[in-house]
Amino acid sequence: MADQNKPQPTVDETPISPIRPNNERRNSLEQHLQHRPERSELIEKNILPASNAAPGLQEKQKELEKHMRADSLNDKISHRPSPEKLIQEGVLHEDPRSAEEKYEEAIEDEYAKREGGA
Repeated sequence: MADQNKPQPTVDETPISPIRPNNERRNSLEQHLQHRPERSELIEKNILPASNAAPGLQEKQKELEKHMRADSLNDKISHRPSPEKLIQEGVLHEDPRSAEEKYEEAIEDEYAKREGGA
């Protein structure tokens, strides 16, 4: 019964941040959202990806695009004329490869011929 005679502790209800006029604090989020850049602007600045795919698929999409570029470049390189042909056509004046590179290519060609690849 002695507990009922004790004064109850008071609760401090003063706001942590200072009170601003016209509810400025409450409206700050709305103000920031109104000035938020458009999606197209964020894409131009490379902040957002240009993809409309789900976020979980975007990484796989990037990886696929990277492999497709690599395949395209490898295909183009495979159709590139040899230095000997460029020298014959007068595009190159001398073979830019070192003697070791020429030797390695000759060995690879000979091996491919023996294996029936070339």
